[in-house]
Amino acid sequence: MSMAKRTDTGAGTGTGAGTGSPGPHAADSHDVIRVHGARENNLKDVSVEIPKRRLTVFTGVSGSGKSSLVFDTIAAESQRLINETYSAFVQGFMPTLARPEVDVLDGVTTAITVDQQRMGGDPRSTVGTATDANAMLRILFSRLGRPHIGSPKAFSFNVPSISGAGAVTIERGGKTVKEKRSFSITGGMCPRCEGRGTVTDLDLAQLYDDSKSLSEGALTIPGYKAGGWNYRLYSESGFYDPDKPIREYTRKELDDFLHREPIRMKIAGINMTYEGLIPRIRKSMLAKDRESMQPHIREFVDRAVTFTACPDCGGTRLSEAARSSKIEGVGIADACAMQISDLAEWVRGLAEPSVAPLLTALQQTLDSFVEIGLGYLSLERPSGTLSGGEAQRVKMIRHLGSSLTDVTYVFDEPTTGLHPHDIRRMNDLLLRLRDKGNTVLVVEHKPEVIAIADHVVDLGPGAGTAGGSVCFEGGVEGLRASGTITGRHFGDRAALKETVREPTGTLPIRGAKANNLRDVDVDIPLGVLAVITGVAGSGKSSLVHGSIPAGAGVVSVDQGAIRGSRRSNPATYTGLLDPIRKAFAKANGVKPALFSANSEGACPGCNGAGVVYTDLAMMAGVATTCEECEGKRFQASVLEYRLGGRDISEVLAMPVTEAKEFFGAGEARTPAAHTILGRLADVGLGYLTLGQPLTTLSGGERQRLKLATHMADKGGVYVLDEPTAGLHLADVEQLLGLLDRLVDSGKSVIVVEHHQAVMAHADWIIDLGPGAGHDGGRVVFEGTPAGLVAARSTLTGEHLADYVG
Repeated sequence: MSMAKRTDTGAGTGTGAGTGSPGPHAADSHDVIRVHGARENNLKDVSVEIPKRRLTVFTGVSGSGKSSLVFDTIAAESQRLINETYSAFVQGFMPTLARPEVDVLDGVTTAITVDQQRMGGDPRSTVGTATDANAMLRILFSRLGRPHIGSPKAFSFNVPSISGAGAVTIERGGKTVKEKRSFSITGGMCPRCEGRGTVTDLDLAQLYDDSKSLSEGALTIPGYKAGGWNYRLYSESGFYDPDKPIREYTRKELDDFLHREPIRMKIAGINMTYEGLIPRIRKSMLAKDRESMQPHIREFVDRAVTFTACPDCGGTRLSEAARSSKIEGVGIADACAMQISDLAEWVRGLAEPSVAPLLTALQQTLDSFVEIGLGYLSLERPSGTLSGGEAQRVKMIRHLGSSLTDVTYVFDEPTTGLHPHDIRRMNDLLLRLRDKGNTVLVVEHKPEVIAIADHVVDLGPGAGTAGGSVCFEGGVEGLRASGTITGRHFGDRAALKETVREPTGTLPIRGAKANNLRDVDVDIPLGVLAVITGVAGSGKSSLVHGSIPAGAGVVSVDQGAIRGSRRSNPATYTGLLDPIRKAFAKANGVKPALFSANSEGACPGCNGAGVVYTDLAMMAGVATTCEECEGKRFQASVLEYRLGGRDISEVLAMPVTEAKEFFGAGEARTPAAHTILGRLADVGLGYLTLGQPLTTLSGGERQRLKLATHMADKGGVYVLDEPTAGLHLADVEQLLGLLDRLVDSGKSVIVVEHHQAVMAHADWIIDLGPGAGHDGGRVVFEGTPAGLVAARSTLTGEHLADYVG
């Protein structure tokens, strides 16, 4: 009896029922995400409380640990906990995630990350296939298109047409029965280009000089030197006279030379396979991944292979049948080629009650594109050609119309690649996601975004090992008043230059028509800092990457990802390890290969990786420090060789600044290494250790590492694509100093940039616009920054004028 009574009163007081004093419900008390003792990467026991259903911005210099806290700790743990709710069978098919290094992580909600990883560069991936817009269009055309040609597959350029027939054996009731079956699938893939839209041709003039004979050295392919085996295969084959110029060959001789099927023959007493030059080059060079080729072969392939739009489908990737089926005179290829803002209007005009739900869904997707500022793209645009900022906004489209709430959205610098005019729209989107009842976490450097935050977490104080602590938590006003680097630089405004440099020459661009450019003629001044601006989609990259004439000696540093495994580090990437290995080898009288953890000097226990990986099937694999080398990656015998009192593992553990002094003077003096280290320090990477795996670098760090490598190139013109991406306000000043040093050393620097500080610092500005897509593509202003501010005639001018106040 008393038990029943007790449970009764307990139930009453707990919910506030019947007692008259309603207390807060226990479920409403969890309104923060608590992180305690986070130690991922460079975080030093960080503890923070992040309010839920608010917009929290994480700031701090590049490399201070923002991504480690937000992505590698909070978002990673959320993802891992969700994966654990599935059965072991399903988990076996999912990527395995290790538990992040953190003591307590409470109140985590489902996290959706929207990062800046470029979209896959597969040639068949387009904006339409990446966002499901194509899937909906295909269903639409299969239902309404006239003539009717088949299921949605018949409109897909990823599905080839297949048919087949044959006998099948079926066991039924103890008897074996044979039946005839046939099947066919109608796909939409263009049979000639296999859905890629382009076909490759070899430019024969790059393979050989047809005025010479083979014995005079006609072949100009790398690796086909006169006298080498590749060369003798052709000159001694006996199908044609090696002393006759190639242009005088008969049709049969030319066919044998270029296209002959493989055939076994003896050359100089050795059995070899002879085949025509073209199939041989295709197999030996063109079948390889371009990135993995040696530089001289890559350069040859870029010269010799020409990409042309497929003559059968006109670059639309679709078969003839798929192009013939139309709705109100528009085929699916025409729909994908339209600018998305126009396509949205066309879909709005279709009134077909039979497919009403589909039209509504398609319209929402297309309207999201326009709303997020990507209305200038078309669905057929290959997804590998999108910039980092565009790729991130394409991924956001899925979440805009979602009715999920109480989700944590995690954004990685959502304003990358956005003009100040577009940043305002992005801010509205972030606030809308928050107002639906979601927690929004943003890693960001731009003061315009920090200003709208409900809560700010500032990490630092420095980068790398000097960072990883929380310097400030609180509101935006508190941040301004705090003495942290972010607080001090928050109100920074670069002033316009008093005097601008005089150009030493010009780089003329004539009749540029790439993408949306409209026959642009412009002279880019050389010997100065020239900045190219304009809203996202106005044609800046098309002008710089697509229209600068070849052979202008241009070194281009873009935002493409650095390829590198966990074995690569700044020392291997910049070529710094070669002079270091040689110096060690020379000082100790042994061979350089001993000082490479990927070659002879590798610790046999972990093969030079420093850690041993244990795979645990569907649970996260465990990486344990190798016991033999204690994580140093080298054999014990190698570590006995010293240079300037240090062994090779101690040198790789040095930060760049310390290594620069070490190799600059004394016994270890190595000028080649010292020069490269100087460049790394110049671009603001002095805190990185030489052996830090590339996979642990932040986006901004990778781009600056790339810039440091390219500073050694011989070109006189540098083209930088948004070098301020991922840079803190304080680092932008350092970057401007670096750009000035480059220009003062006699180089020409052309920067594609939205950051007002860089615009104000320029000697010459070329502004494209006035809008995006087919509303852009024209030069709307060229002149000095002061002229742009005075005229206030363009969107950029308005924003720059507000900025310099």
